[in-house]
Amino acid sequence: MKTLELSKATRPLAEYTIHLETEPLELTIDGDPVAALVAVEEVDLESFSLSTNPTFLALIERSRARQSAERGIPSEEMRRRLGSS
Repeated sequence: MKTLELSKATRPLAEYTIHLETEPLELTIDGDPVAALVAVEEVDLESFSLSTNPTFLALIERSRARQSAERGIPSEEMRRRLGSS
């Protein structure tokens, strides 16, 4: 990933998007990451929005922790509950 100090980003935004297909561009302030420019080709808006939504990401993390702790429901039991074979 390329990095660019925000204070040195003097070109038009469009110029920074030219090479995003090959790697993202991380923007920093005093060396600390503050944003990133990434290509979103072949990504639908809903998937992109969810992948950057803190509330959704927290929900996924809680679900993964619960799955890990409780081991979840076997697929055969889920099929039985849903009435499918």
